[in-house]
Amino acid sequence: MAQTKEKKLSDGQKLQKKLSFEFPLVAMEAPEITEKAFAFSEDYKVFLDEAKIEREAAAFAEKLLTEAGYTVFDPQKEYKPGDKVYVNNRGKAILATTFGKKSLLEGIRINAAHIDAPRLDLKPTPLYEKNSIAYFKTHYYGGIRKYQWAAIPLALHGVIYKKNGEAVQVRIGEDASDPVFYISDLLPHLSAKQNGRKLADGIRGEELNIILGSLPYPDDAVKDPVKLNILSILHDKYGITEADFLRAELEVVAAGQARDVGFDRSMIAAAGHDDRVCAYPALRAEIDSKKPTYTTVTVLTDKEEIGSVGNTGLNSAYLQHYLEYLAENAGISYKDMLKNALCLSSDVSAAFDPTFPDVYDPSNSCYLGKGCVLTKYTGARGKSGSNDASAETMYKVIDIMNKNKVFWQAGELGKVDEGGGGTVAQFIANLNIDVVDLGVPVLSMHAPIEIISKIDVYEAYKAFLAFYK
Repeated sequence: MAQTKEKKLSDGQKLQKKLSFEFPLVAMEAPEITEKAFAFSEDYKVFLDEAKIEREAAAFAEKLLTEAGYTVFDPQKEYKPGDKVYVNNRGKAILATTFGKKSLLEGIRINAAHIDAPRLDLKPTPLYEKNSIAYFKTHYYGGIRKYQWAAIPLALHGVIYKKNGEAVQVRIGEDASDPVFYISDLLPHLSAKQNGRKLADGIRGEELNIILGSLPYPDDAVKDPVKLNILSILHDKYGITEADFLRAELEVVAAGQARDVGFDRSMIAAAGHDDRVCAYPALRAEIDSKKPTYTTVTVLTDKEEIGSVGNTGLNSAYLQHYLEYLAENAGISYKDMLKNALCLSSDVSAAFDPTFPDVYDPSNSCYLGKGCVLTKYTGARGKSGSNDASAETMYKVIDIMNKNKVFWQAGELGKVDEGGGGTVAQFIANLNIDVVDLGVPVLSMHAPIEIISKIDVYEAYKAFLAFYK
């Protein structure tokens, strides 16, 4: 059989091939990566299941770090290349460092991701009874679409401090034998008035009430017997009273394990991909960087979803203080070290959703399966709240990605006037550090359950490893 002749390209087609560019589908361009991405994602799913709130994520990270030989940072100790240290900030944020071959004065490599996620928090006095049903009152945390939290199974995580100072760890709704919790919604037969509400108002904040039980305490002389029965169960299990809720941090998240999505199992559905899909590969890249050229600083931080506030968020001085300690420990200028530093603000971006294309700019969006996403600026509308990385910073990071054969893409968070969002980049830039956002595309971002591509999370790991190399 005669061979088919290769089609000859016109001059214009040759020029187009030479000058134009588009980001490829990773599995099409390099199919051998799929198996590696699937294997990496199995460990990531374990992290998702074990670390559904920031306290659990910090504890999980600390365990992995200590198992990998990291020790608590001592500002008075002398460190050499390859030494590994960490700091746990109040059980909610982690700083980890591997000392590099070059002097800190030549620059350090910082990678910052956040481990908090949108959720429902319990109010300080949450427990009440109404019409023989016991409830928790909640106050939502971060940007959520409230209607998405009704009529799905929910789990309760967190800590309660008793009067004597004892900490009680709470995790209910994740084990198959656990009960789950629930927010009710109206049946379609009676929802005509509710249907007239705007979607954002379909379920209101004060309607996000968690159903806890319906059995009364067997004493007809008692007021609110169902509430009392719940208190009795909690006292028997944890030894707590109602007053102990005032010393608690209890968070409600979607119940259940991370699950593969699709016949091809190419995606993962889970609670809290934003931003644990960046935090986990950042942590793994930190641990796997044995003797990097530049000293690393991996930051797993809290409170990003509400503006990086508080002393465990990056709008505080805790990162600054740690960097000052590193400079003092090395006997160098703190200011010069920061001036020469380079940082990745590792946060997710909105993956193009073909079901809702109108809010995206297709040529400036990121896509599932095309690798990690480099975002020059975030912010809202006129780049408000953005860092807006310089051309020089973009060159440095893109050069690292290309030299290490990382599959990456570029994208914005939707059309200019549709909204927007911010990251921790602006707070790190305030320290006179060059920083750019690099993360993973997410479908249904900020929903109780989000979706990511296994290939993209693996490429993020490769990107972070190359950044630290």
